[in-house]
Amino acid sequence: MVKVYICATILLLAVCAFAQPDKEAPPQIASSNQSAADPTSAETVKVGKLDVPAEKLRPVNVPLIAPDSGIIIDGKVDEELWQTAAVFKDFYQTSPGDNIAPSKPTVVLMMYDEKHLYIAFKCWDEPGKVRATVAKRDNVFGEDNVRIWLDTYNDQRRAYILGFNPLGIQQDGIFTEGQGADFSIDIVMESKGVVLDWGWSVEVKIPFKSLRYTAGEGKLWGFNAARNIDRLNDEFDAWMPDDRNVSGFLIKHGKISGLNSIKAERTLEIVPSVTLSQTSGKKRTIPLSVAASDRFHPIFNPTGITDPGRFVHEPVKYDLGLNLKYTITSNITLDAAINPDFAEIEADAPVVTANQRFPIFFQEKRPFFLEGAEIFQSPLQPFYSRTIVDPDIATKLTGKIGKNSFGFLVASDNAPGNFSEDERNDPDPNFRPSDEFLDKNAYFAVLRLKRDVGKEHNVGFFGTARVFPRNRNFTGGFDGTFKLNSKTVMKFQALGTHSRKYFYDPFENERNYRTGNGLGYFVSVDYSTDRHGYYLEAIGRSRDYRADAGFTRRTNTNTFFGANRFSTKSRPDAPIIRLNSNQFARISLDWKGRKQSGVAGANVNLSMQGNMFLYTEAGYGFEKIYEDEFGPARVPGERRGAFFGEPQRAAHQFFWVGNFNKTFNKQISGYMFIGSIWNALDFDFGAGPVFGRVSPPYLQFLDLYFEDPDTAGDIPPIDPGKGHQFDFEAGVNYKPVDPLQISFNYTKSKLTRNDSNRDAYDTNIFSLRSTYQFTRFIFSRVRWDYDTLSRRAAGQMLFGWNPNPGTAFYVGYNDTFTYNGFSPLTGQFEPRFERNSRTFFIRASYLFRKSF
Repeated sequence: MVKVYICATILLLAVCAFAQPDKEAPPQIASSNQSAADPTSAETVKVGKLDVPAEKLRPVNVPLIAPDSGIIIDGKVDEELWQTAAVFKDFYQTSPGDNIAPSKPTVVLMMYDEKHLYIAFKCWDEPGKVRATVAKRDNVFGEDNVRIWLDTYNDQRRAYILGFNPLGIQQDGIFTEGQGADFSIDIVMESKGVVLDWGWSVEVKIPFKSLRYTAGEGKLWGFNAARNIDRLNDEFDAWMPDDRNVSGFLIKHGKISGLNSIKAERTLEIVPSVTLSQTSGKKRTIPLSVAASDRFHPIFNPTGITDPGRFVHEPVKYDLGLNLKYTITSNITLDAAINPDFAEIEADAPVVTANQRFPIFFQEKRPFFLEGAEIFQSPLQPFYSRTIVDPDIATKLTGKIGKNSFGFLVASDNAPGNFSEDERNDPDPNFRPSDEFLDKNAYFAVLRLKRDVGKEHNVGFFGTARVFPRNRNFTGGFDGTFKLNSKTVMKFQALGTHSRKYFYDPFENERNYRTGNGLGYFVSVDYSTDRHGYYLEAIGRSRDYRADAGFTRRTNTNTFFGANRFSTKSRPDAPIIRLNSNQFARISLDWKGRKQSGVAGANVNLSMQGNMFLYTEAGYGFEKIYEDEFGPARVPGERRGAFFGEPQRAAHQFFWVGNFNKTFNKQISGYMFIGSIWNALDFDFGAGPVFGRVSPPYLQFLDLYFEDPDTAGDIPPIDPGKGHQFDFEAGVNYKPVDPLQISFNYTKSKLTRNDSNRDAYDTNIFSLRSTYQFTRFIFSRVRWDYDTLSRRAAGQMLFGWNPNPGTAFYVGYNDTFTYNGFSPLTGQFEPRFERNSRTFFIRASYLFRKSF
């Protein structure tokens, strides 16, 4: 009987073994120490220093399939029709290796019908080591992923970049040559991925109406595909090799053909949205003009008479919006939007603002302004969409006809004339807005034209206008990119500006309403090879340069910069995979030739095993400032200047920074930054009620004021001085389980003056983010920020459903409060818990899409 059981058991195991499905057989790949393409196996062509199979240099024909072929997007790639697809294989490891064989094989398949492009990825790997989570859209390139580039105009200047993790979650954007990838746009497509016992696979279905393209008999598209293996030193494998001695990216891609039967469609997209919100917040009980007096000043009267405020519960408000998109042709799109604002959904992260002389750049987040944004980008940034703060209506026309690209945008912004109730009712006319500006809109117009010249050059025109009562501004100019040879790229831009507005004259100490004309320029030369490179740049803006529709950090400046790079050859198996070292110098002068700042230094960047990166930089610099940059210039015997003491200041500075970044495993990654500047300048602005001005003249004035206010005299002008600046930042990202992601960031910045030994500021920012992804489309998010400089906390709880771009449902709650902090109304100390504002909102939108 025992023998019978043993025989039966053996027979059962044998049957089960033979009954298992066949495992997917990986394609043969070369060993890791030889080229990915074997020159003896097929005809090869010398491209630069690389031997590339001739078949990769010929366009790959993409086969046409019937519209009702029955392809199910489930990630399994098991339909027989995939056997007829175009095949892209024999990938190269382009990073960290230099066009060697990849560690794991990858195959990409492609076919199309008259309305859709179908793509499949088959990635062989050990399934237990695959790194993939149910991530948020556009947040998958930090784990294993695949991606393609579709240069749908075949101009080697712009391409869609579409990426997917092993579960099929999407990351999409636009790659622009010379600018990199912008992942802020989202296109409608369908994808699904699965992890199998042989690796993982993804299937993708892309509607052609989601793309902007040219097609027809004989038309080609640029194409490349790549795979990223996170655990293997962030290995990057691409279908086409990457010659590091050739400048550019899209020029190195292959071509696809056969897309002759795409059905031309005009598509209308309508996205109505509605927002219901209820906001409560603290309002003034004392007019701003009265609160600005010394008896409410947080320094001169920190705990005396205060404005207790009143907490007002506003009624429920509804806000309607509408986005329209009409595809006039496959390469021209008209967009229009009414009230295109999603500010409640994702607020800006807190940043250090203390001791800042110049404006801070914040990324655009509103979908209307992200679509086609690459056409409006240029070095001098004459258009910055966030200058349109609260648009009532906006319209945009973008596209490409032949070699000509264009973008035209007009918008009406009600923010400049939208004043609060307290401001409107202030009894002091100096604080109350003028009727000339009240409820008036600012109007914007932007025109962008570009023309391709040859294979890799382009020239363009940029024009902007912003009009508001007593404030008109116009810019216009030309720019271009020229590839001087395979390794060198030159760019330039020149802009003229014309303004009719108020200009401050520091030598007369008056704001004069006048006409001002300005000039801005930019020119750069970038030479790059695998082991060596250099970069030269000159950029400047005159004193009267104004680009009110754009972003300008500083005027009346000319900056000249040069950098030189040396790199070691990549060694994928060595402890230090690659070393990059840059030596650089920069000097800035105003338009009178006065020195403003300069720096000279060097850095070293190490790529190491285990996804670890180390960076360090050190150098010497100087900074020189003049009182006419901060306020009035002094006139002896008539007017004191903006500075206490000497009318100019100079500081010789030494600096050092270090940075560490590492992915420890599939659950934990982190980074740390540390930096110091010796003799950094404190501009003596003060940093809110916690850190007032700490220059010796001001401290002496405070001592006299608190002894006898009547004899203290006037508040002294600012007295910039040298000090030691210390910066530190660290963060960790933790994924305890696949759907949950938690990140914590800490930022510290501190400046201590040398003369008074007092802290000009010491800010600590704590940020916590937690996201739970219930499914690919349903998530909840909690964020919390706390800034010790204002002693203010901000929190948000958000639940969202976002099945595709345009269709979404959000429920959220925002709250800001202080504890033993300072009033947002007067800056005075409040020794208790105080809520400043809170908002509850529901927002819904739906994409209606019709083709005809």
